[in-house]
Amino acid sequence: MKLGMVTYLWGAQWDLPTLIKNCEATGFEGVELRSTHKHGVEVTLSQQERKEVKKRFADSPVECVGLGSACEFHSADHGVVQQNIELAKKFVVLSHDIGASGVKVRPNGFVKGIPREKTIEQIGKSLHECGRFAADYNQEIRVEVHGKATKDPSVIKQIMDVADHPRVTVCWNSNPGETINGSIKQNFDLLKKRIGRVVHIHDLYDSRYPYRELFSLLRGMGFQGYCLSESPATSDPLRVMRYYKAMWEELQRPLS
Repeated sequence: MKLGMVTYLWGAQWDLPTLIKNCEATGFEGVELRSTHKHGVEVTLSQQERKEVKKRFADSPVECVGLGSACEFHSADHGVVQQNIELAKKFVVLSHDIGASGVKVRPNGFVKGIPREKTIEQIGKSLHECGRFAADYNQEIRVEVHGKATKDPSVIKQIMDVADHPRVTVCWNSNPGETINGSIKQNFDLLKKRIGRVVHIHDLYDSRYPYRELFSLLRGMGFQGYCLSESPATSDPLRVMRYYKAMWEELQRPLS
């Protein structure tokens, strides 16, 4: 397993050279570039700009793991859903062009007055279309375990069963409420066969979430991808990142 970060709060105000430099300085091996942040890696980039982004990462020890979009497919408006599908496809092309390997998308809840089963089917079919497109670019569509009600692992499993495409994978999100009698194993087992190259993690000091168990379960399934931090903002990010890496390494060690 490797440690990386999402440009969610720590890196939201860093331009691309600063982001790469800070990850390298603190031992973070990869990064997911969340859309709308200061790094500026967006679907509007020209081909030349995409080549420059790819070269920046290629010339560094830091990997661009993927792109974090806000594409979601639950809307009652078919036109909005289709717009999100088309935008997700643009992110797939961008991810390919800059040398990354996938795009994060998300379910973001249910629509009041519409049966859940209908929304689950709609999200799943949308993901299947995105997955078929992503396959042509050797990319993953990474479905974040996200959204009110939709973050329930049993709901994500239903969505993934409808999506039913090898390029559509799960991005485990380390959400509160996933434990049963202090363990995440039951919920983790629902999705482990679909987890792709990326999982999201948060504050490792939070004893309410069993991170040592999570890392053990990931090792047990042979996971060799990235654990990407989505931790809160701080006024001293480099110092916090160094502490974070040390704690991450410690929590990976099996209990004797």
